[in-house]
Amino acid sequence: MKEALKNNKKIIIIGIVIIVLLLIGVAFAYLTTTLHGEKEYLVRAGSLGLRLEEGNELTLSSQIPLEDKDGMTLEGFNFSLVNEGNIETDYTIYLDDIALDEGETRMPDSAIRYSLTRNDEVIGPKNLTTMGSNPNRRVDFGTIGVDETINYTLRIWIDYDATSEDAGGKTFKGKLRVVATQPVGEKVSDVVLENLGDNGSTYDDGTDTFITGTDPNNYIWYSGKLWRAVSVNNEAKTTKLVTQWNISAIPYNEENNATFEGSYMEDWLNDRSVDGFLGNLRDYENFIVTDSVWDATVDNRNLGEMTRLDGTTVITDAVGLLNVYEYQSSNNGSTNGYLNNGLFWWTLTPYSTDLVRRVRHNGGVDYYQPSTARGVRPSINLKSNIKIVDGDGTVDNPYRLNGDNDTNLSGTLLNTRYSGEYIRFGNDENNLYRIVSHETPGLTKITSAELLKNSGKFITSAFGSNTIFSSTNTIGMFLNSEYITSYVGDNYSNMIEESMIWYLGAVENGVSYKLAKYADTNMGSTTSTITDAKVGLLRFGELMTGQFDRYAVKGGTSSTGLTTTYWTLTPFSTSEVRIANSNGDAYYNSPSTAYGIRPSVNLKSNVQITSGTGTKSDPFILTLGS
Repeated sequence: MKEALKNNKKIIIIGIVIIVLLLIGVAFAYLTTTLHGEKEYLVRAGSLGLRLEEGNELTLSSQIPLEDKDGMTLEGFNFSLVNEGNIETDYTIYLDDIALDEGETRMPDSAIRYSLTRNDEVIGPKNLTTMGSNPNRRVDFGTIGVDETINYTLRIWIDYDATSEDAGGKTFKGKLRVVATQPVGEKVSDVVLENLGDNGSTYDDGTDTFITGTDPNNYIWYSGKLWRAVSVNNEAKTTKLVTQWNISAIPYNEENNATFEGSYMEDWLNDRSVDGFLGNLRDYENFIVTDSVWDATVDNRNLGEMTRLDGTTVITDAVGLLNVYEYQSSNNGSTNGYLNNGLFWWTLTPYSTDLVRRVRHNGGVDYYQPSTARGVRPSINLKSNIKIVDGDGTVDNPYRLNGDNDTNLSGTLLNTRYSGEYIRFGNDENNLYRIVSHETPGLTKITSAELLKNSGKFITSAFGSNTIFSSTNTIGMFLNSEYITSYVGDNYSNMIEESMIWYLGAVENGVSYKLAKYADTNMGSTTSTITDAKVGLLRFGELMTGQFDRYAVKGGTSSTGLTTTYWTLTPFSTSEVRIANSNGDAYYNSPSTAYGIRPSVNLKSNVQITSGTGTKSDPFILTLGS
């Protein structure tokens, strides 16, 4: 067991040095570039003058591990970005490694925490790995206007939970680098309303302009997930998105309580930890409106009654769900619009004080007890200044956002990437996987993008003789033997961490999803029901425990055969285990029943990307670094 540095009684001196060295300036010529379709985007000519004003040197009050609350009180390093030119400028601030002196050993990013204050907005605290890995460690990015000044404070400290092995006697040295470019692309709010294609149109209710139709060009790829643009606010010019597929399935709330505020659903969507949806969104402070207003007013009208809700019940959150009014505005009150994804999923809307409305697999809307587990399609509002820099809005070439369109990722550590991104892993027809999270610091948890197949058909297995997963029960034995040999193979098996803890807490109806991992909803300690294994399954309510294809054909209820029900790790009771239904819901059944298999493993900290952009059509290709 590694010894926590904070518990080491020896005096350990750890050098952390931040050195601001340079600002890269860029000379511009008159340029044009084509981003999508036949529309040409102008890159304006002009003079660029960007200046980095350095403030005080970064000093640490202590060279021992600090809790986040103490790290946030450090004086930090102050600097300002000033635009002295005559055009607005896109910029990115990087934190690059500086070569160490002889005899020094570099401290890993996983042992370092940071926070960034941009003007009055505080970002963090976060682990340094969330910036990416050198030389693509991104501190911040954005657009700075003419004569604008942006003030920053960067605080860095040693993680309170860093081990002696990771951080003892080691050094971190870095330099800030600012890369400036003339603005490229157009704002999301403009592009998504202009390039709808033959199957899309708009509907303006005086407050928002909704995208309507059966399949408009409104696909957006952001933070490892495929989204649909739903509407643009007429005044603020923010753009509302919803995920194309169900990211997971959980109870909305306790039994007979249809209130969104304080619900399990609100908690899951806005959880900033490694277990939550918001906490796994890339640079969400830069991309999304974190104080968005969500209308959760009771609405028990039939589809087609499209009067806007009166705002009786509104909640302020970073992440929410679509309400029924927004859903039906996507296709003028009918059921076959682009938001019909062939699955069951929760809306934000209560039908009454004790029932919540959900969208059915055929596109209709009904209502259900909030204590049952239904699919979750998170919704966010993109800030008005976010720009589209690539793509044409189709499913095969979705729009890409400035700041989330990485290229040249060769050598980047996989543990700096984002939930939902695709990787090439495993053999033959089972070689596409997705990142789940970085639940264990430094490691990358992944799961198969599709359930395991044999000659194009889903394979199935009983769970076991009881409800507790282990490497020796029926499904666990298969995963930790035949699966590794036949489905993963030698080229990839050495990338997998050998032994991991898998959490086996039980989750009944009407209780929090957190109990699958934690002893209680305060998340103070993890459940005592655990097992060790190299290969496991996803938990109930975990990210990516959803369905990512259609269960029902468009306009009907017959199955497409593209999804199937599969096991999770999580017991429902002493006699039943939680399953992810083929229709997007989550239920439970006897462990003797045969269901599909969606394996999960944790990849080692030195797994690197050699190529790819992390999309389904261009997954990351991996290698095991030194």
